Amino acid sequence: MARKKSTSLVSQQVGLRLSSHEKLCAERMDQIKSSIDRLEKKVSQLSESVNKGRGAVAALVFIGSIVAGIVGFLSYK
Repeated sequence: MARKKSTSLVSQQVGLRLSSHEKLCAERMDQIKSSIDRLEKKVSQLSESVNKGRGAVAALVFIGSIVAGIVGFLSYK
């Protein structure tokens, strides 16, 4: 007569613990992924702000040099 393969209590518990561990890891990975997505958006926004700031500084330097040139020209005479 053929014997049935019985699953021991220990292997059932190990399987249960493993599946719960996999669920927990999957949840953590989802949280990490959403956190990384948020950080990427923030870095993108900061990069845009820095680029705008560079343009503003360049414009101010240009205007300042024109004003300084005019003041220097007028005070020379």
